[in-house]
Amino acid sequence: MTEGFKALPAIFFRAASGKEPVRDWLKSLSPADRKVVGDDIRDCEFAWPIGLPLCRPMGQGLFEVRSNLSGGRIARVLFMIAGEHMVLLHGFMKKSQKTPVHDLDLATQRMKDVRRYGRD
Repeated sequence: MTEGFKALPAIFFRAASGKEPVRDWLKSLSPADRKVVGDDIRDCEFAWPIGLPLCRPMGQGLFEVRSNLSGGRIARVLFMIAGEHMVLLHGFMKKSQKTPVHDLDLATQRMKDVRRYGRD
């Protein structure tokens, strides 16, 4: 499969420092967890537009990829759409029903950075 067949290819948000926070977060996960999250992101790339249960709009241009991991754990990747790409802004393990304000604020700030300075 090549990027040409993806409806919405994913790219990582890159901070001014050059760091890619979602890539770093993914690398911190176990191989099994990384595969589940990666497969879910890939499914969004190929099936966009896609809705629940895999993807949900969060408002103000933010979306989340919803991943269910072993042991009842929940992972989320927040992203935006910039041009023809999904920009992966923030990844985290969800510990409560409601998405923490801190995580939404961080993704929103990164989204503003993308809009102000370009996609990466």
